[in-house]
Amino acid sequence: MPKYLILKRYRGGPEPYKPYPPMDQWAPEDVEAHIAFQRQVREMLQERGEYVGAEALTPERVFVRWGGPDAAPVTTDGPMPETSDLIAGWFMVDVESRDRALEIAAYVSSEPGPGGEPMYEWLDVREVMSGLHG
Repeated sequence: MPKYLILKRYRGGPEPYKPYPPMDQWAPEDVEAHIAFQRQVREMLQERGEYVGAEALTPERVFVRWGGPDAAPVTTDGPMPETSDLIAGWFMVDVESRDRALEIAAYVSSEPGPGGEPMYEWLDVREVMSGLHG
């Protein structure tokens, strides 16, 4: 079965269907409802045998590259891409088809935002390349 990565972004992608403020400006009960929805999605995927993994990411990051055979990794905290380009988190699913991956992503897009209203968030759905490892 193919695996798909369903990427959530802090910003970026197509124009939002419905603009909403950053999560750090939401009411605490709205944040909790959003997180509870994400847990419910994980449980649904686990029950169906489609869940591979899911994580949320903080906006803090560092870029790193190889420094050479006798050097430590080289890191930098800037200049960086706009925060709008950062990945907020993801779901990894193992499904029967691309259509099922799109169905899951559409459901995740309905997650509650401020005031409990669906966010209609654009999600980036990418198939995982097979045959690269083992």
